[in-house]
Amino acid sequence: MTQERKILVTSALPYANGSIHLGHLVEYIQTDIWVRFQKLRGANCIYVCADDAHGTAIMLKAEQLGLTPEQQIANVKAEHEKDFAAFGIAFDNYHSTHSEENRELSTMIYKRLRDNGHIASRFITQAYDPEKNLFLADRYIKGTCPKCKTPDQYGDNCEACGATYSPTDLIDPRSAISGATPVAKDSEHFFFTLPAFSDFLKTWTRAGHLQDEVANKMAEWLDAGLQEWDISRDAPYFGFEIPDQPGKYFYVWLDAPIGYIASLKNYGDRHGINWEDYWKPDSDAEVYHFIGKDIVNFHALFWPAMLHSAKLRTPTKLCVHGFLTVNGKKMSKSRGTFINARTYLDHLNPEYLRYYFAAKLTSNVDDLDLNLDDFIQRVNSDLVGKVVNIASRTAKFINNAGGVLSTTVADSALWQRFVDSSETIAAHYEARDFGKAIREIMALADAANEYIATQEPWKLAKQPGQEQQTQDVCTLGINMFRALLTWLKPVLPQLTADAEAFLGETLQWSQPLTFRGGESINAFTPLLSRVEKDKVDAMIEAGKEALAALAPAAAAPSEATSQEEPIAAEIDFNDFAKVDLRIAKIVNAEHVEGSDKLLRLTLDIGSETRNVFSGIKSAYQPEQLVGKLTVMVANLKPRKMKFGVSEGMVLAAGPGDKEIYLLEPHDGAKPGQRVL
Repeated sequence: MTQERKILVTSALPYANGSIHLGHLVEYIQTDIWVRFQKLRGANCIYVCADDAHGTAIMLKAEQLGLTPEQQIANVKAEHEKDFAAFGIAFDNYHSTHSEENRELSTMIYKRLRDNGHIASRFITQAYDPEKNLFLADRYIKGTCPKCKTPDQYGDNCEACGATYSPTDLIDPRSAISGATPVAKDSEHFFFTLPAFSDFLKTWTRAGHLQDEVANKMAEWLDAGLQEWDISRDAPYFGFEIPDQPGKYFYVWLDAPIGYIASLKNYGDRHGINWEDYWKPDSDAEVYHFIGKDIVNFHALFWPAMLHSAKLRTPTKLCVHGFLTVNGKKMSKSRGTFINARTYLDHLNPEYLRYYFAAKLTSNVDDLDLNLDDFIQRVNSDLVGKVVNIASRTAKFINNAGGVLSTTVADSALWQRFVDSSETIAAHYEARDFGKAIREIMALADAANEYIATQEPWKLAKQPGQEQQTQDVCTLGINMFRALLTWLKPVLPQLTADAEAFLGETLQWSQPLTFRGGESINAFTPLLSRVEKDKVDAMIEAGKEALAALAPAAAAPSEATSQEEPIAAEIDFNDFAKVDLRIAKIVNAEHVEGSDKLLRLTLDIGSETRNVFSGIKSAYQPEQLVGKLTVMVANLKPRKMKFGVSEGMVLAAGPGDKEIYLLEPHDGAKPGQRVL
């Protein structure tokens, strides 16, 4: 059995600039399962997280939306917390890096680094946007690749040929924010002297804190030689100002991991816990960071080096996971497989996804594939067909006979197999080999169902004198169900809560598994419905709709956003001539049942009528549109959608939501006329 342990667990901080999607949820579900397991086993385990709320991207997004950065991050934080709660992610504290706790701790740690001689400064030359008065990171500079001459490439690498280069090498560079031509400008920057910690990191990364494949990757970085790390940014910047350096701000990746400590401090100040008890060098606590493989360098090199310099302890373990693919491919908006958390929740039970992820998660840095056909089959087979089926096949016979469990163990060898498996399953959970735990649990579920099928209590119940045998068999079935749900409780908290209401008890895993007899259970009611393929299909279509709803805004940026949307790469006249734009009269408009974004438009283009689905419902009522003239792309390939075939696209401008404006020609234009 696990002894009393003091554990702090964190997940990577989601960026406060967008919605949570299924790729993010791999990590938060994995972490939540492990935390729930530790608490169920009696550990003193605290799970904290926060929104990563600083940086240029958030500042620009807020400006685009007409909000202050504080309003923007507050709105996103509320959305994140709502989605996490719906998926059963039970943080003990969910905070923000834009907090006084984080300001205080970031300042303290920076001063320790500075006073220890681990902060250097020097002037560097950067690209500068003369219209926005803003230094530009590489991703905010676009131009033509100097190697393959592909236009509209970012400032550090070409997506067409894979070349890497400096932004100064781009042909015809421009600011992706304003469209202005960048100029070179000098500025003083501050650096963390990471190379000074090379020997420390070579030892630390091989001391069991990392998975082997992660340690091997870090060895490549260390062998190549570390570089000083730029930890400062110039105003304007949304973040914390560096002490004694007006106009200079901490780069987001300096204060983001400190946000782990700040979230604990915020929690501890309200619960009588001192954050230093977890982070002092001689702490007896364990600290686990669950992160994706894309941010390993920050957590396995910069973060432990900063902590070491600041005289704080380093993490016990980095638990690194891979990426999510869907149907074997990278998540895709066009295929509808780039699925936001809320889109999933609108169609499916979140515990389906928790179970499927658990069944496929390992302790390695493996990518996880969400195969939708396998998802349907596995959830229906394992949870409905095996686990819940045990209770549904046996509970009614106990309910019919007064609802009292027998005190007799009908098959002691089978029950002992369950008892003996408890610690093996626990060891798999502890090692984060959730897939192994699930396989062990399902093998026992198979054994339970096989036993019930062999004993046939539905036949025994009809035979005179077999009442006690029926009760004994079904009581063993209920006890095996109890064991399975105890082991699945970290994965399926809501299903387990519903089962506990039926069983009349709270399932515990901090003591050896015991047989329950002589007590009453409540009436059984269905615990879980099957996954229906049409709902999975509807979720995918909703993902495509979300992309379609963005098309009007993307087609023609409004005046309000034109300064943030740079002009696209040049095309020649032949390319433009391929697009057949026609005047169209809206002869009918109607809501689309089951869609929050689409209107169905019937368009007269002179020689024929077209059916077009348009994501403009947020801005228009159908009756406002009937009789209006607009412009449509008439030769766009028809696209089959859930609600029918869309035979073109109407043109509109605006950032979206209420601000969408259909293009309307002047009086005199006729349906079917070509736009020249």
